[in-house]
Amino acid sequence: MIQAQGLRRCYGETVAVDAVSFEIAPGEIVGLLGHNGAGKTTIMKMLTGYLEPDEGTITIDGTDVLEDPARVQAELGYLPESLPIYPEMIVADYLDYVASLRGVPRDDRPVAIARTLEATDLLERALEPISTLSRGYQQRVGVAQAIVHSPRFLILDEPTNGLDPSQTQQMRELIRRLADDATVILSTHIMQEVDAICSRVMMLRAGQLALDRSLDELKRSDRLVLKTSSSEHAVLEAIGDISSASADSTGFLVTQSSTDQAIDAFAATVAERLVNGGVVVNALYPEKRDLESVFREVSEGGR
Repeated sequence: MIQAQGLRRCYGETVAVDAVSFEIAPGEIVGLLGHNGAGKTTIMKMLTGYLEPDEGTITIDGTDVLEDPARVQAELGYLPESLPIYPEMIVADYLDYVASLRGVPRDDRPVAIARTLEATDLLERALEPISTLSRGYQQRVGVAQAIVHSPRFLILDEPTNGLDPSQTQQMRELIRRLADDATVILSTHIMQEVDAICSRVMMLRAGQLALDRSLDELKRSDRLVLKTSSSEHAVLEAIGDISSASADSTGFLVTQSSTDQAIDAFAATVAERLVNGGVVVNALYPEKRDLESVFREVSEGGR
């Protein structure tokens, strides 16, 4: 369990993170979204113990990060946006070095390294200098160093940066497998990445947590799309005071006046009123929202 309470961090007069609180349960894959400067990287660095918050507390699995950072870091893997690699080193030697820093016993390192190389599809590159690898393979080495010690908490900053579509798919599958045994926080600017991997989304705006919901909940809408050849006046007269309707380029968006009804029940009520009112109903269905539209709403301060 990751628990953050009242986090605040300033750089001089600039407030990077302001009063941010959240909890992340074991096994969750959480997407951390926000524009550049929203506070994503600062929060990740505070979670790892690299930065201290000016205010607030962070506990990971019951341990306060400030009181015992070494204990927390032993259970945590971190991939920063700038890859923490040594280009002159051979891949296998680099992972052996990282494993030693992470406290993996010497006798256990060969198995840990082999498992990590296989998981990141680096077996064929194990004896090559990191400097000779493509950007995509260097990204894999970055992920490999984050998981070589089998962490229970994993923080990934742009993990698919530089990967081609095939490699991206492999990385997504790897992250899903890692979530079987680890809690994962994923920061990315690619909405499809969050959509494909994450079960929950946290969106930051100007250093504050503007939204924290499950992905399924975000995609649900309390509005209906109505396709009709009838006039706006006829539609509004038929639905009465239970909802409002606004015309768009393809039809009408019908919004509940209250949220007392589930969307299916609301649709049934609206359909009945439209038919009774003589409105031609060509189609009536719940609005489908995508993550990009939600992100745009949050960024513009609409939620």
